[in-house]
Amino acid sequence: MTSATAQEADGERRIVSDTAGVAVLGACASWSVVTAAAHGGRPEGVLLAVLAVAAGYAAGRVLGVLAPVAAPVAGALAGVALTAAAPRLASGPEIAEPLGHAGATTAVLTLSAGAASCAAWATSAPSLRFALSVLAGGIAVTGAVVGSTTATVTCTAVLLCSLAAGRMRHRGRGLAGLALAAVGVTGLTWAVAGNALPGGLAESLEDQLTPHRVGLWRDALRLARDDAGLGVGPGRFGELSATAARSPLSDGKPHSAPLQMAAEQGVVGVLLLAAVFCWVLLALWRAPRPTPVVLTAGAALTALAAVAAVGNALSFTTVSVGAGLLAGLATARPLAVEPTPAATAKNAPEREPRPRDDRRAT
Repeated sequence: MTSATAQEADGERRIVSDTAGVAVLGACASWSVVTAAAHGGRPEGVLLAVLAVAAGYAAGRVLGVLAPVAAPVAGALAGVALTAAAPRLASGPEIAEPLGHAGATTAVLTLSAGAASCAAWATSAPSLRFALSVLAGGIAVTGAVVGSTTATVTCTAVLLCSLAAGRMRHRGRGLAGLALAAVGVTGLTWAVAGNALPGGLAESLEDQLTPHRVGLWRDALRLARDDAGLGVGPGRFGELSATAARSPLSDGKPHSAPLQMAAEQGVVGVLLLAAVFCWVLLALWRAPRPTPVVLTAGAALTALAAVAAVGNALSFTTVSVGAGLLAGLATARPLAVEPTPAATAKNAPEREPRPRDDRRAT
């Protein structure tokens, strides 16, 4: 009776999170069409990103049920293979490297490290768990091999968060901390764009981010202020940015997802982007998977959000599909009951007590 009640409650929670996801992604697609109609923009990029996230999430939910360990391992290996085959996934020449290479390569390797760590927590075999942990560490080393310092940093951060997740009993606190981290990085990006930081700190960050990128951010913030309601229209930043016009190698993007949404789709676009991230955290919070799996996936997706705040990672379909896939894998309900760290320790074989010798010494 209790088991049936728990399953019903779990089903209701999943329906709520799934409904919220459909509503948020549908709103993102609809708003891009509205803003494009108002200013003659091109919503195809946003529509493709929404479709990629939805397709990846659906595939992750299915694969997570059938193969909760093999599926994330395959995804991690696919990400490494893609990076090795094409180390520079970003289209066109790189303009700058904020804190290393903060582009598609960093995002793919970060998601791959998160997938490998999730697979490690999903298995009950100690030897396989160790091997998958080594794989996750090897992915971090791959970032250094391909020359992406940011990938090494973000993958290492995901691994450390994964280790810490094994000792956490309440996932809500961990997810709240990840949300605060994402807000902090986004706020810092906005402060740099608005020239709201102290002089010494602003100059230091501008040197690392390069003046060209900071100029793109400030152009995006200026366009957002000019039309905070609807923005200038999807895909029109490159036409209206003075900094982008002065560079013959510009890709027409401000290299910051929040600022791009603010410039091209206004305040509502920024709120919808934040709503997508909040929906992912909600789905993870209500997921039936063990807490270490959930928090590890959350750490990888938060690292992706940080990379997207200072780069153009979300402009690539590969990254959008990978993010949706990892979120789906971490929120699926496997057919078999998964082990938890506490249960593993509790079920470990105990040493038999030594027999007592009751005979009295003569």
